[in-house]
Amino acid sequence: MIKVLVVDDSALVRKLFGRVLAQDAGFEVAFARDGLEALTQLETFRPDVVTLDINMPQMNGLQCLDRIMVQRPSPVVMVSSLTAEGADATYDALRLGAVDFIAKPGGAVSLRIDEFAPLLIEKVRNASSARLPASKRLRERVQLKTAGVLARTTVPATRRREIPMAIEGSGIVLVGTSTGGPPALEALLVPLPQNFPWPIVIAQHMPANFTATLAKRLDGICAVDVVEVSQPMLLEPGCAYIGRGDADVVIAQRPGGLAVMNVPARASYPWHPSTDRLVRSALELLPASQLVGVLMTGMGDDGAAAMKEMHTQGGRTIAEAEDTAIVWGMPGELVRAGGAGWIVPLPKIADQLRLLVPAHAADS
Repeated sequence: MIKVLVVDDSALVRKLFGRVLAQDAGFEVAFARDGLEALTQLETFRPDVVTLDINMPQMNGLQCLDRIMVQRPSPVVMVSSLTAEGADATYDALRLGAVDFIAKPGGAVSLRIDEFAPLLIEKVRNASSARLPASKRLRERVQLKTAGVLARTTVPATRRREIPMAIEGSGIVLVGTSTGGPPALEALLVPLPQNFPWPIVIAQHMPANFTATLAKRLDGICAVDVVEVSQPMLLEPGCAYIGRGDADVVIAQRPGGLAVMNVPARASYPWHPSTDRLVRSALELLPASQLVGVLMTGMGDDGAAAMKEMHTQGGRTIAEAEDTAIVWGMPGELVRAGGAGWIVPLPKIADQLRLLVPAHAADS
C-alpha cells in the first residue's frame, strides 16, 4: 500500500485527485489544504509520496518542500501550471529535492481529469520507488532533530571492461535522463570547462513548456553554453543542446556539418525526447568510437538498448551508479544489459567525461 498525501488549497483538486487515486487499491490517500497542514500530516500520516501544489496561501509549495526535505524527506511530485512562472518554480522545486512534477490540466480541471488520471497514477507510483540521497540537507536535519550524523558510503567509479581511456579527434557526448534529471544535469554540466572540446546533446524527458526554462537556468550557471533545440543547429564544441520536450531530438547531416534538430515524436519510442532514437541517429553518422553516452537517473529503460549497441561497437558509455540515482531505472537497465563501460556516482561523472574527452581531443 502506497500512502499518498495530496496537498492543494483547492477543495475541487483535492477531491478529484483523491477520486483518481482511490480507484487504485494500491493507494491510501490523505489530504492537506496548505503547507502548514501538510507538515503536520508528515508526522501523523507519514506518507510515502506527497503531491504538492506550488501556489498556496500561508506557506507556498516551495516553502513547504524546503521544510519537508529537512523535517522528513519524502518523494514529492510537484503540481505545476503550464506557464513560464510555473516552469521556473518547478525547476526550483527539483533543485530543492522534488523527484518529479506533473502539469496541472489547464482550464476546468474536472473536464480533463480522465485524460490526466493515468499520468497522475504513473507519476505517484514511480515516485514511491524513488531514492532520496541520504546526504541531502543532512546538516539541517541533524540540527532539527539533534540526532547523530548518518554515514554514507561513496561509491567509486567502476570500470566494466578494458577500454582505452582518452579519445582523439572530434565526436559527440549523448546524454539521457528522466525522473530526477534536472539536478543530475546540473551536476554533470556545471563542472565542465567553457572549452570542453565536444558538443553535448541531451534527451531529458520533459514537456515542451519546461525544456526552454531548463536550458535557460542551466545556461546561467554553467561555463558551457546551454540551449534548447528550437530549430536545426550546427553542433559546436563547448555547447550543450537540450531537445525540446514532447518531440524527439536527433543528429542530422546538414550542408555545414553535423547538426541537432527536433523531429516529431515517433510512437515506436515510448518516452520523449527519446534517448534511444538520439543515440541511433548518431550511430548512423559517426563511428561508435567517436561517441560517449551518459545515462543518468530515470524511470524505465530509455537509452539502454541503443547505448548497449554503441558499447558493443566500441563506444564509451557511462551509467550513473545506483547509490546516487533518484531512480535507477535507465542506468540500471544499461548495467544489467552489460552495456556500461563505467558505473560512476553522479558527482564524479563530469570528471570521468573529462578523462574520456580531454581538452585537446577536438584538435587531434
